[in-house]
Amino acid sequence: MELKDFSYFLPDELIAQHPCQKRDHSRLLFLDKNKEKMADFSFFQLPDFLQNGDVLVVNDSRVIPARLFGKKPTGGILEILLLTRKESEKESQTWEVLLRPAKRLRENDIIALGNNCEAKVLARISDKKWLLEFFAPDGFEAYLNSFGRAPLPPYIKRKKTAQLDITDRERYQTIYAKNPGSIAAPTAGLHFSDDVMQTLLSKSIQIVPITLHVGHGTFLPIESDEVEKHIMESEYYEISAESSQIINNARRVIAVGTTSTRTLESVADNNGYVQAKSGTTTFFIYPGYKFKRVNGLLTNFHLPQSSLFLLVCAFAGIDFIKKAYSHAVENRYHFYSYGDCMLIL
Repeated sequence: MELKDFSYFLPDELIAQHPCQKRDHSRLLFLDKNKEKMADFSFFQLPDFLQNGDVLVVNDSRVIPARLFGKKPTGGILEILLLTRKESEKESQTWEVLLRPAKRLRENDIIALGNNCEAKVLARISDKKWLLEFFAPDGFEAYLNSFGRAPLPPYIKRKKTAQLDITDRERYQTIYAKNPGSIAAPTAGLHFSDDVMQTLLSKSIQIVPITLHVGHGTFLPIESDEVEKHIMESEYYEISAESSQIINNARRVIAVGTTSTRTLESVADNNGYVQAKSGTTTFFIYPGYKFKRVNGLLTNFHLPQSSLFLLVCAFAGIDFIKKAYSHAVENRYHFYSYGDCMLIL
């Protein structure tokens, strides 16, 4: 299967740079995948499509403020994206990170982050990944919570020198986020408001949390020309006994986002039974895959040729999804993380 077949045209002005003023007023494109029909709605109408016995499975992972800026010994500005915490001491933390730009950076160099925080370069892991040890007077956790910025994807433009954007810290986070660990938001959940949640519960539609800590690998471009050769990076997940029981008794399971979908499908057996377990997954879903547990999908509009776009094509069919995306472009929907969404049933 060739990657080039999963492209589509998107004008730059449709890439959302800011979230909708009200979370639940983003647009929702409804897709009936069996009849291959679609219609335009608003997200606050989501409860109208669901029934008693349906279960919405949400990813309750919390995005950490993983984006930092520092100065190299040469004085140049450096962007740091935290990836994985390796060690934690009282005075310091060691993290695997991405650095940009990393030219002329060497082991044992000190990066100054301001407010008496600094990072020591321990090793270069690969072309893009480094190992840094962070030191802060009151502990790196406290520093990160005070000065870290939302790890927005590169297509959302923000000035490096801008003050901490409080709006991004709040809005690049679901209202039900609980377990810290993601470096990118499970964006399908960004549309939920307290009002929508209450309406769903009043209709006896259960909202069940699972956890998948979204890593950098989820959004890495597929570099192989053949889809089947792509390998996903490992991400940690956790499904409780209570959540698995509700999921297994559901009339329909509607996954909120590709992260919830991948988690459920990676643990479901051939009969669709979802185990209570935790671990890591590299599960990659692309067209040809037969879904075992997920009956419906709520998802944002994704980058062309991305693993996320391939998952949606696998769920609803390549041709139908391409038609839906063309409809979204023609009708000026907003795309990507801060954009609008679609519900596929």
